[in-house]
Amino acid sequence: MAMLILLEISDAADDIVDSKMLLFAGYEVHGLEKIPEGPGLVVFYHGATPIDYFYFLAKLLILKNRMCYTVADHFVFKLPGFKLLLDVFGVMHGPKEECVKALKNGRLVAVSPGGVREALFSDETYVLVWGNRTGFAQVAIDAKVPIVPMFTQNVREGIRTLGGIRLFRLMYERLRLPLVPVYGDFPVKFRTYIGDPIPYDPNINAAELSGKAKAAIQSLIDRHQKIPGNVFRALMERFETQQKED
Repeated sequence: MAMLILLEISDAADDIVDSKMLLFAGYEVHGLEKIPEGPGLVVFYHGATPIDYFYFLAKLLILKNRMCYTVADHFVFKLPGFKLLLDVFGVMHGPKEECVKALKNGRLVAVSPGGVREALFSDETYVLVWGNRTGFAQVAIDAKVPIVPMFTQNVREGIRTLGGIRLFRLMYERLRLPLVPVYGDFPVKFRTYIGDPIPYDPNINAAELSGKAKAAIQSLIDRHQKIPGNVFRALMERFETQQKED
């Protein structure tokens, strides 16, 4: 039912969404051909909000007529009035068994190992806030699917957080609610880069695969993001006629 609703609204929304992505963020996605035709686990860096990820989902649907199911934090499912929206866009609660099942059914699934903590407490240095998370890697191993790394240039310059204030970090660790103020919504240049898939390898464990995925995303950051990020520079990149090679 959810898929039917999505298909019914997508045709009418395509032009509107594509225009907004182009006008507001000059949005581009590079490497879409690296997304496997079959199942795969997309692993991405989480900005202060997932607006870049929503743009990616729209491009994937518009250009490849494909849906990507998303693993979201528990608190999202507690928000009133969100159930239908979550169902329509294939958002999953994220138990490992559910993710493995979706992948074995041929679906594309996406997860940000840093999650809300990375969204709130990373900054313009684009540090990955993963801790020792390996669950996503175990999912890829169990489902025997590749991991596809993904990163969006300037995502931290579009919207920023005040996560550097220690009080907000303490509140989050105690309450597990995203109570950190955000600011911005600047129309900076967004470019999403999709890296080479990390193929399934039965000879490595989850910790090793997690390390490979982290290194792959860090490589995308190193290659495509100027550190520290700068809002003015990211705005000026809207007017560039050339870009770095993929």
